[in-house]
Amino acid sequence: MRWRINNAAFMYWTHGSRPSYVRAMTSADTGAATPVRRDAARPSASPAPAASPAAATSPAAATSPAAKALDSRLRKGTSAYRRANLALFAAGLATFALLYSTQALLPALSTGLHLSPAQASLTVTASTGALAVALLPVSALSEKYGRTPVMTASVFGASLLALAVPFAPNLTALVALRAVQGVALAGLPATAMAYLAEEVHPSAIPSAIGLYVAGNSIGGMSSRVAGGALAQAYGWRAALLAVGLTSLACAVAFRLLAPPARHFTPGPVHPAALWRTVRGHLGDVRLRRLYALGLLFMAVFGAVYTVLGYRLTAAPYHLSQTAVGAIFLVYLVGTGTSAASGALQARLGRRGAFAVALVLCAAGLLVTLAGPLLLVLLGLVLITAGFFTGHSVASGAVSRTATTGRAQATALYLTAYYVGNSVGGSVAASAYHRAGWPAAATVALLAVALCLRPALRRIPAARR
Repeated sequence: MRWRINNAAFMYWTHGSRPSYVRAMTSADTGAATPVRRDAARPSASPAPAASPAAATSPAAATSPAAKALDSRLRKGTSAYRRANLALFAAGLATFALLYSTQALLPALSTGLHLSPAQASLTVTASTGALAVALLPVSALSEKYGRTPVMTASVFGASLLALAVPFAPNLTALVALRAVQGVALAGLPATAMAYLAEEVHPSAIPSAIGLYVAGNSIGGMSSRVAGGALAQAYGWRAALLAVGLTSLACAVAFRLLAPPARHFTPGPVHPAALWRTVRGHLGDVRLRRLYALGLLFMAVFGAVYTVLGYRLTAAPYHLSQTAVGAIFLVYLVGTGTSAASGALQARLGRRGAFAVALVLCAAGLLVTLAGPLLLVLLGLVLITAGFFTGHSVASGAVSRTATTGRAQATALYLTAYYVGNSVGGSVAASAYHRAGWPAAATVALLAVALCLRPALRRIPAARR
């Protein structure tokens, strides 16, 4: 029997809000039906009689197969639970440190390899784009070969590739290695939530997801902050090598700490069923709008953070590589706004929350056009708050909108999300190279404008 995580939780691994966590659903990745627990509650014509105390505590009830399976899942306070938490924390840290390892180093890459901003940005967009393409296929493979083997292969493969990245002799080799690394990195985000749903007791899943998300966030931020400092002291190649070695240590930790999977049941991969589910989601106008919003919000975010380093290392600011890396600490603003997005949506509704997110992004982009550094940083805070608010609301809405195949719906959202990062970063870098920050900001403002229709127009009833 299989369990799947509520996909609002699946979302951030990418910075989403926290959800309610476990429910039975169709097979996450193959489109095949997943058995529902026989003891799960079902609506009936008349209420069932209350169980007597004797029946509730009878030996037969306590020793039923379903009860035994549930009781054998990892619980808080056990050593196996702590090991699983630490293992996924380490794997998440490695995955997102590697995914964004070159973003804070783009100015140094441009100097070292004589690249334009658009060329250097390919080292980021190649990895995120390849990850986006690989999410669905890799998640399907985990149905056949297991979550733990796929995650292990993912984090080890990406870490070993990271040791080769610093020695790339030119842009072509560097982009090729980063693209292959992106494919390898897809294994963790594609399977981690399913692993937790299968192996962890429902009562312990919220805290397990919290620690996993923390590893993701810390990994993405630390590689940018530490990478900037190391690049200034020792060069960009040394910075990337340090990230690779740290990630390999995390991979070893994951392999040693991860408890054996006891509740995974392998199943066949059905491409035709998977395609039918995906086609059904793409045919739903409500989901298409949410996918468009994920793509566009991430295009704004990718545009700003890809080009930011170039602007701040140039005149009139002349910030050091260390200072530019430290600016990524603004990501912490997203922690607060993601957590507050649920309350905001409860008060204003989904469209109201989207409106707030768009106003914050637009206002922040306009503020960054000012000259003083403090205003630029203020604008960056507003953009970050707006992005995390919009992304959290959109990602959470996907799982509530999809009535079947929620894992595929989530994977499609994440695919759009990372495509947005790749497109936004590349287009903004090209614009910056030709006309400076105002052109890059205009690209981001255009993405904000394109959000208006899917975000604020009333969503019609489903046609499924």
